[in-house]
Amino acid sequence: MDKAQAKNIIEAMLFVSDKPLFVNEIKNVIEDLDAKEVKNVISDLAKEYDDTQRAFRIKEIAGGYQIVTDTVFAPWLQKLYKTSGADRLRGPSLETLAIIAYKQPVTKPEIEIIRGVNVDGVLKTLIEKNLIRVAGRKETLGRPILYGTTSEFLQYFGLSSLDELPKLEEFNITEQDIELPEHLRKEEDTQGDEGATQGAVDGVKKPETLPQKEAQDEIKEPQEENR
Repeated sequence: MDKAQAKNIIEAMLFVSDKPLFVNEIKNVIEDLDAKEVKNVISDLAKEYDDTQRAFRIKEIAGGYQIVTDTVFAPWLQKLYKTSGADRLRGPSLETLAIIAYKQPVTKPEIEIIRGVNVDGVLKTLIEKNLIRVAGRKETLGRPILYGTTSEFLQYFGLSSLDELPKLEEFNITEQDIELPEHLRKEEDTQGDEGATQGAVDGVKKPETLPQKEAQDEIKEPQEENR
């Protein structure tokens, strides 16, 4: 297979896919190419799009590659295609998701202290949308569930990794703004030492992941709120 044909096939695959494609997925379809050759073809395609000022770009998202429209056309596309209310995240969900993204892994009580409100309903919504996941348990009193973001989170916001998250300074926010109060941090440190000691006595190990059902059990049935 020559390079031109490979480029056309990969471009077609990226065009029809509604999610980022991983190199291995492409390589499994085009068996004549190895991973390095696939990446080179994608790089050539991306450069061609940039050089010819096309309306599309090839972007690395969540470890895969996807054809996306250039952000310069966003105002017109927003008029043409409006995200439905069911898919759009509202203020409380975005605020909670931001805390999880920047502070992960983080517990529900920690999120509630930072936000100052109950987040049962919001966490339930974010779990249902598969934007957050259970990342383990914190080795402190009660061993509360820890939450982190998912690969779907990266895809939703068009990020290749968490390193691409905007700096807090861009929003006029500092690390201190999303930190727990000092007296609570000291209290958690003390509880963490006690929890670690008890865990050693009981032979309890921190799991890598926990079933999402445990998160649902931790979250109370939400009252009415804006999600």
